[in-house]
Amino acid sequence: MDIEFWGVRGTAPVSGREYLKYGGRTPCVSVVSSKGEVIIIDAGTGIKRLGERLMAGQAAAELHLHLLLTHFHLDHLIGLPFFLPLYSARVTITFISPLSPLETEKHFSGLMGGRYFPVAFKETASAKVLKRIGDETMAVGSFTVRSSPLHHPQGSVAYRVEEGESSLVMATDTEPPDGQTDERLASFASRAGVFVYDATFTPDEYLRRQGWGHSTWLEGTRLARQAKVGRLILSHLNPDHSDRQVDEMVSLARREFRRASAGREGLRLKI
Repeated sequence: MDIEFWGVRGTAPVSGREYLKYGGRTPCVSVVSSKGEVIIIDAGTGIKRLGERLMAGQAAAELHLHLLLTHFHLDHLIGLPFFLPLYSARVTITFISPLSPLETEKHFSGLMGGRYFPVAFKETASAKVLKRIGDETMAVGSFTVRSSPLHHPQGSVAYRVEEGESSLVMATDTEPPDGQTDERLASFASRAGVFVYDATFTPDEYLRRQGWGHSTWLEGTRLARQAKVGRLILSHLNPDHSDRQVDEMVSLARREFRRASAGREGLRLKI
């Protein structure tokens, strides 16, 4: 399983010298199986570069992609209209979300239509399949995929993607329930090879922003220890946090969980 991060900022994209190390694009992660099958998690602004990479390597071959959406807030969806494979008749995209296919298509049509975008979602050339994921385990080629609800306004889900003994858990846009460790998420992430977690706020910032649906590096380390994960990746980085501030956050996190680091654009992991 090969994992690559294309965007790790939350809330809004940012640019400037103070964001060069970790990047300013919003959430998107690709996961490639040992057989070359591609899963994409979220469609933030990072998905634009991923789409360019995918199409550059395609020539005339057909391409089958699976796009998992954690939820429909703009920072996780705004890159979709600029995703090149969406406009190719050689591409089939299976969209998987916690909502019904009808609701998912309604959200896509609202994003790409009217006065917001010149091309309607239905008018794009790719073949599209829409599926809802619930409590069941879903087979996606040689991957298995499961989801678990998170604590976030209007809802969000974590995804667990597995291939053989390798596993990734993606859990951004969540916060501790009632200030306590999320036992359900700890169980869901149990012994994952890579655990990606929401680190939008510092612990001090979180005290003033409870109920916003985001968490801290400290809570990430607690969950990582409890779940006995192999590696913790802090993500959904605050657009107001510079590279220097993220470095400080990582330094503190490593005192609590040695195998902690922050996600950054271009980071590739093989598990």
